[in-house]
Amino acid sequence: MKRPTFSVSVATASQLHDAVDRLLPLLRADASHAPAARALAAAAASLPPSTLLSNRLLHLLSCNTATLPDALEFLSSVPHPDVCSYNTLVAALSRSPRGLPAARALFDGMPRRDHFSWSAIVSAHARHGQPRAALALYRQMLWDPGSAGADNQFTASSALATATAARCARAGRELHCHVVRKGIDADAVVWSALADMYAKCGRLDDARSVFDRMPVRDDVSWTAMVERYFDAGRGGEGFNMFVHMLRSGVRPNEFTYAGILRACAEFTSENLGKQVHGQMAKSRIGDSCFAESALLHMYSKYGDMVSAMNVFKGMRKPDLVSWTAAISGFAQNGQPEEALRYFDMFLMSGIRPDHVMFVGVLSACAHAGLVDKGLGIFHLIKDVYKIEHTADHYACVIDLLSRSGKLEQAEEMIHNMPVKPNKFLWASLLGGCRVHKNVRLARWAAEALFEIEPENPATYVTLANIYASVGLFDEVEKVRRTMESKGITKMPASSWIEVGRRVHVFLVGDKSHPQTEEICTLLKKLYVKMREEGYVADTGFVLHDVEDEQKEHDIGYHSERLAVAFGIIATPEGAPIKVSL
Repeated sequence: MKRPTFSVSVATASQLHDAVDRLLPLLRADASHAPAARALAAAAASLPPSTLLSNRLLHLLSCNTATLPDALEFLSSVPHPDVCSYNTLVAALSRSPRGLPAARALFDGMPRRDHFSWSAIVSAHARHGQPRAALALYRQMLWDPGSAGADNQFTASSALATATAARCARAGRELHCHVVRKGIDADAVVWSALADMYAKCGRLDDARSVFDRMPVRDDVSWTAMVERYFDAGRGGEGFNMFVHMLRSGVRPNEFTYAGILRACAEFTSENLGKQVHGQMAKSRIGDSCFAESALLHMYSKYGDMVSAMNVFKGMRKPDLVSWTAAISGFAQNGQPEEALRYFDMFLMSGIRPDHVMFVGVLSACAHAGLVDKGLGIFHLIKDVYKIEHTADHYACVIDLLSRSGKLEQAEEMIHNMPVKPNKFLWASLLGGCRVHKNVRLARWAAEALFEIEPENPATYVTLANIYASVGLFDEVEKVRRTMESKGITKMPASSWIEVGRRVHVFLVGDKSHPQTEEICTLLKKLYVKMREEGYVADTGFVLHDVEDEQKEHDIGYHSERLAVAFGIIATPEGAPIKVSL
């Protein structure tokens, strides 16, 4: 495509203003127009001095990092710079961490500052990881005699955002008192910033108190409060808040529904999720790709790919997020062939894939055992789509190789990969070692996981299982002693099933359920039939050095089997049984 050109020919201030208007979008998009911007700045020298015109040129020169040095030089030649002249450059310089020191130096040298000056410099320090410096600047502003009027809702919101970034509830409470004292708490943005600050500082009840006292609560503020509960892990209160929102007559927006649906997926509240879907349909939010993608993700998490695909096929124009949710859903629900089929369909849609999409595709290859195809797609990511491989991409490939027993190839890839392996990669390798009983690599993977998550009992238990599978019971005992010395305990495995809107939780060997006798009787009958069909229990991973008969009993009453047996008893014949872990 031919690049647009720009010729400089101005004789009057009016022509120069017009030229700036035309050049501004070009320079924002392409630094090659920098010479034209410099020429316009030079042309201004032949015109009568004008602060307004100078500020327009400063705005132009500040819109691209290539001309920022020119903007600083031009400022020094402006006869009568005003506060707007400085503000333009302070804001431009503070866009990047490297420019922050220059922005601060310029700010400190300003003869006068207004609320835009303070807001820009406070926000910049918070944005670039210096929240305490930002709070110090805000306090400085309060005592600065030359900053009268700067203390308003804009600077207060910036300061509250800074306290939020610092997770400093004490500073946040100071600011809260200050905005009330100064009477600038009538602004909706300030109220929202206050609630957000308390929530992110771990004071959710204070955030709710602020929300309840808001003079005006719209769909945005309600949505934010609902999501704060979910972010804090207080799902029940989040759902109650959503119901309260509906009863208050506030119409949820697409972001409200997306947040609620994500929470339904996380808490596997299938009945509630379906009710929210129905409410969405009544509200006519169904045409929102954002909300529909969340709906698709929710059904995928439930394992209900039929409903997920009904949502997908009903979308007017699926976007990248929707395609990714569909492909990942199939991969996670044991349908890798469908995931790869949808990936082929996606490639024909003309949408460019991103790194997240390829995580789902590589995961599908791993679950299907398609080593060559998975490795081919892995190379395609960088060679064709020019996307840098992420740690998650490598984790998927290590999972693929480990599942297929190609542990030495996985080891070689880990040694040569340019990014640092993450915990998912090491867990995949450890899982492969468990299946293929490779003690040497299991120790290597476990040591790496101990460094990343030293208190995660799953790593210790998996390593002990691998030792047990090859008869190294002395090593099993060493792992146990290590766990005891570090105070690491394994929580009993639990599974739960929802029947008739009631959740039933089972632990391994659990006998507390009122229908325990029926459940155990059914499991015994099923076990007899399974053995008649040729089933042989894999007792190699039981940690105790006991007789095989006892080992079979131990694994026969684990939590998943108890939950499934109860599901068979308590649900109608033919109904799907969904157990969550």
